[in-house]
Amino acid sequence: VLLLLLIILVLSGIGSEVMNWLILTGIIVGILLGFIMQRTRFCLAGGFRDMYVQKNNKMFYALLIAIAVQSIGLFTLSAFGVVKVPHESYPLIGTIIGSFIFGIGIVLAGGCATGTWYRAGEGLIGSWVALVAYGFTSAVTKFGILQPVMGRVNQPTQYRTSMADTTGIPNWVWVIALTLITLFFVVKTLRKPKPKIAVPKLKQKYTGLRHLLFEKRYHPFVAAIGVGLVALLAWPLSEMTGRMHGLGITTPSANISQFLVTGDLKLIDWGVMLVLGIFIGSYIAARGSREFKWRLPDKKTIRNSVIGGVCMGFGASVAGGCSIGNGLVETAMFSWKGWVALASMILGTWFMSYFMFVKPMKQAKKATQSQSTQVKTHQTQTT
Repeated sequence: VLLLLLIILVLSGIGSEVMNWLILTGIIVGILLGFIMQRTRFCLAGGFRDMYVQKNNKMFYALLIAIAVQSIGLFTLSAFGVVKVPHESYPLIGTIIGSFIFGIGIVLAGGCATGTWYRAGEGLIGSWVALVAYGFTSAVTKFGILQPVMGRVNQPTQYRTSMADTTGIPNWVWVIALTLITLFFVVKTLRKPKPKIAVPKLKQKYTGLRHLLFEKRYHPFVAAIGVGLVALLAWPLSEMTGRMHGLGITTPSANISQFLVTGDLKLIDWGVMLVLGIFIGSYIAARGSREFKWRLPDKKTIRNSVIGGVCMGFGASVAGGCSIGNGLVETAMFSWKGWVALASMILGTWFMSYFMFVKPMKQAKKATQSQSTQVKTHQTQTT
């Protein structure tokens, strides 16, 4: 209801009727993205974590697929003059520090920026808490009392971000190289022998389109193709409204927080419609698959969600993007900023994963071994 009221306000208060409908295309793209991510469980936070904790790189390879699909389409559209790929400078130190903090935050919050939006649509109260903290902190960092801190971190080191301009290697060479590397890992992964242990499957309840949309499980690589195509679609639709970029989550989330305080309709743009659409798409997918359920977390989860949301908001603002804005979009532009940010947020995820998952597992294993040794010693003494 609140989302519909916001849309009505936008349609009644922004510019021309044509511009209103162009901005609403953001909702369409968001619904597609939220639906795909919810139904396929496309989660970069979990993927980065699993690379370290479970030694499973499947979701990272899926991300490479999404980047490659988007980059092929993006530079094709650019070659025909449909879109213009922006070239800017980027703050190296801020990108590294901010992305590392963002990586810590997504582990604590249990999802990245986009993951938090789509999990909120599933009814997870913890994600709602993280989302509020994320949006508020983003606004405070970008527009409020933390803006001088962000400016001071980002000011000293500004470098050209285009990999083609700085290396002299054309973008199409980078595109071909990424595509070949991605294909190598995809083929290698798909050729791995499947486990012989039979995994029980739920009985199929639906048929036809309903089964395909709300019940069928899809491989992460198939999901990645869908995410990459939606990310590509975002470029021309966003640029038609004057927003010269693709998918983005942090600034729109900050704009929503600022709009709720100021009521300034100028803050409601294509990006805001996008993130609201992610929520709607996830809700539709969760309802259709009967996965929607209000779930109240415990006190520890609420605490972690708040801290994680704050880290996400501050880190993504300083770094100039989140796991989508930097990790998916900037990387597809072959921007140094995107690839530096991706590496830094992965390291931040691994850092926090050690304290939340690896260290407790090691301690539990050590305690089990100690108990086993004590039992054996006691049995020996008894005999």
